[in-house]
Amino acid sequence: MGGVVEITREGGLAIVTLNRPRKKNAWTLEMFDALAAASARLANDEGLRAVILTGAGGCFSAGLDTAMFAEFATRLDETRAEMLAPPEGRAANRFQQPVVGWQALGVPVIAAIEGVAFGAGLQLALAADFRIAAPDARLSAMEAKWGLIPDMGITCSLPRLVRADVAKDLIMTARIVEASEALALGLVSALAGDPLSQAWTLAETLATRSPEALRAAKRLVDEGWGSDATGTLALEARLQADLIGSANQVEAVMANLQKRPPNFR
Repeated sequence: MGGVVEITREGGLAIVTLNRPRKKNAWTLEMFDALAAASARLANDEGLRAVILTGAGGCFSAGLDTAMFAEFATRLDETRAEMLAPPEGRAANRFQQPVVGWQALGVPVIAAIEGVAFGAGLQLALAADFRIAAPDARLSAMEAKWGLIPDMGITCSLPRLVRADVAKDLIMTARIVEASEALALGLVSALAGDPLSQAWTLAETLATRSPEALRAAKRLVDEGWGSDATGTLALEARLQADLIGSANQVEAVMANLQKRPPNFR
């Protein structure tokens, strides 16, 4: 593994690994851009069924590399401009796209968390559909420690998981949350002694479902949760109308009736 972000494929599954283990996978500008490029590349992969996000060296990510503060200081005006003016046709700026790109991915995304998920690392994990953490993992929205706020798509993820007062506590205090509390709060989906192995098992299970149904299910929850009934009922109807009678939906029925594994296109 040579790049700061590595993609490994096995069949329809992809493992995306943050690969700066000596720095606990802390983020540099290179990693920001590499993560954004990885999600863009996988978004165009028609054979993809699920993605696992993980970190090399037994650590998910310690967040922003502290050397970045000095780099930002030398280019403050440019940095502010990049924050305030996303590329044309895109809502996310350069620093948000490495996270929200995974939220926008049509297939399920699973974060396998070992060690720490701090700051940018936590925001990346929150972008996943599922988060499986080691029992000794620790999580923190660390930005307040540095006089900042989390600004990498956390408004699109955290409100779906916790109450507003819990979110304010996590963001304002920058306190470190142990895995057991993270599970109780809803920040993680499950605890496992081997998060990557558990994530792989889940990914394999998801890969046995119709890819169109998985994409529709992700949209159903991401776009429908918390919206008004008129909009959500219409969304359900549109998604189901596209699925019913489609080739893969018929294959799902036939495979169940014939008691055999499905052969999805």
